[in-house]
Amino acid sequence: MNRSEIVLWVRDADGRWSARTVWVVVLGGEAYVRSAFGRRSGWYRRVLRNAATEVEVAGVRLSVTLQPVADPALVQRVSGAYRTKYGLSWPGPVESMNGHEAAATTMRLADVGQVSQLPA
Repeated sequence: MNRSEIVLWVRDADGRWSARTVWVVVLGGEAYVRSAFGRRSGWYRRVLRNAATEVEVAGVRLSVTLQPVADPALVQRVSGAYRTKYGLSWPGPVESMNGHEAAATTMRLADVGQVSQLPA
């Protein structure tokens, strides 16, 4: 994991936690994530079923709530933030993350405590 990623922990139905490293962007003091694999992603489907979720930043785990983003204009701004933050280093993956399937999974991290702890 590098400084521009976070670890997303999601509780499985059997009570075990699974971890996934994800890219995060911050806009206007709010943090956003997406599923690189769209709606096929297991963590994304579990979050939609209200699974307990935490993020790990710099070795510290924080409880969060992920809220789907339905506003198309906000989804586009998040896409721009992904392009700005990751585009030079990872142009191919960024195009995938900004594709329709992944963009449709845009979620805001709510109740995260201090967003300033997340990598900008």
